[in-house]
Amino acid sequence: MLWSSFVKKTSVVLLAGFLAGCQTAQGPSSQAPSPATNAAASASVQSSSLPVISYAPATAVERGFSALVLNAATGEQLYDVDADAPRYPASLTKMMTLYLLFEAVSNGRYSLSSPLEVSANAAAQPPAKIGLKAGSTITVQQAARALAVKSANDVAVAVAENIAGSEAAFARQMTQQARALGMGKTRFVNATGLPDPAQVTSARDMAKLGLALKRRFPQYSSYYRQKSFSYNGRTFRATNNLIGKVPGVDGLKTGYIRMSGYNLVATARRSGKQLIVVVIGGKSEAARDQEVTRLIEANF
Repeated sequence: MLWSSFVKKTSVVLLAGFLAGCQTAQGPSSQAPSPATNAAASASVQSSSLPVISYAPATAVERGFSALVLNAATGEQLYDVDADAPRYPASLTKMMTLYLLFEAVSNGRYSLSSPLEVSANAAAQPPAKIGLKAGSTITVQQAARALAVKSANDVAVAVAENIAGSEAAFARQMTQQARALGMGKTRFVNATGLPDPAQVTSARDMAKLGLALKRRFPQYSSYYRQKSFSYNGRTFRATNNLIGKVPGVDGLKTGYIRMSGYNLVATARRSGKQLIVVVIGGKSEAARDQEVTRLIEANF
């Protein structure tokens, strides 16, 4: 009788743990990729040697440090510090916002000159922003440049609402695309990267996204190299401080919220060799830039 009671209690505990694990694994709009999807995604970013995890964690470590350096042409890993640990992406998120915007242009839904309507919700987003006014419009090309250069939150929400009807619906599309690209440790819940403990990623997933963005849409590579962006009579300086300062750096995206620390995905090319460098959780903007610069110099 004692053994029977023990087995029953143990079974209940294991079943409860299994169900809880399933809920965590699925998360909001999380979906395990099929083998065919994983194969296609791995081939597209030439990273088949990188592990793909089929779920995103519930939360991440605040200001946790991660770093990763890959040979951008082959996917070979050159350096790694906790590259698979859960982290908060901050405005690195906008790489996926850009990816879906460019995809909408690619499939003919928009052209670069198409106007995107600005809602009161989009206009009310906190900085960084370019000051969009409710009821106004911004072209797709202007929006893409504002995201790539200024990392504008008002623009990101305007893009999300125009493409998907709401930011929440757009975030579900973002997570779905992340799965297709093999970004198994990423879950998006907004288009901006503004603080939300459910929005998680890893340095490796951000490297995959950066590679996919530049390879899938090479025609927009110049956007990430711009040192400034002008809109409505104002000029905004690029958030990536390494452009024009570190030889060979040609993008890609910065990010900061208190929860994440200072983040940067940087791409660089010298003498035919290409690198992608990810640093998440820098203690300051200067410390982040210094670490990315060190990793670039050490791996060329």
